Amino acid sequence: MRILAFSDLHRDLDQAAKLVEMSADADLVIGAGDFASVHEGLEEALAALAPIEAPAILVPGNNETADALRAAAAAAWPAATVLHGEGTTFDGVEFFGLGAGIPTTPWEWSFDLSEEEAAAMIAPAPQGCVLVLHSPPQGHCDGGDPDTHFGSAALLAAVEEVRPGLVVFGHIHEAWGCQSTVGDSPLRNLGPAGTWIEV
Repeated sequence: MRILAFSDLHRDLDQAAKLVEMSADADLVIGAGDFASVHEGLEEALAALAPIEAPAILVPGNNETADALRAAAAAAWPAATVLHGEGTTFDGVEFFGLGAGIPTTPWEWSFDLSEEEAAAMIAPAPQGCVLVLHSPPQGHCDGGDPDTHFGSAALLAAVEEVRPGLVVFGHIHEAWGCQSTVGDSPLRNLGPAGTWIEV
């Protein structure tokens, strides 16, 4: 399965057009959150992505709520599946999604989950699934330098427990393009450019 995955589009309609073009070669497209910027421009961003013909899986970032993403997808991009604390199966592969900023960010406007809320919501993730997150697991592609870590301890614990076949996320812009591993699980901080992954 050839996956085109991205995160943190933040209303960049030119980049959305490039992703639509790239997606012609994709079996599945993953959008790992932050389609909007501070809750603005979500509908326009999804409308710009809607010409993607491949099936798509989306999770909310911290710049849009889960409810807003579901509503905008239903209106603008009905072929996309929004996951937040739930899973789906595509072509025999199980996917589980959890969005939001985790742990809680310092911004009042941000759509966030506490570590405890995240742990409860990710608990149903099946063994060996593909985890689609917005926030990184703690200590993995989660800062701009080796001593800075903004990731989630709850998500790291879930990765260690579930042993996913793949973990994708974004959120920390300074770490876009970073790759890591937890055990045998590959981790990717995506960014908006579009990352090709074989599963």
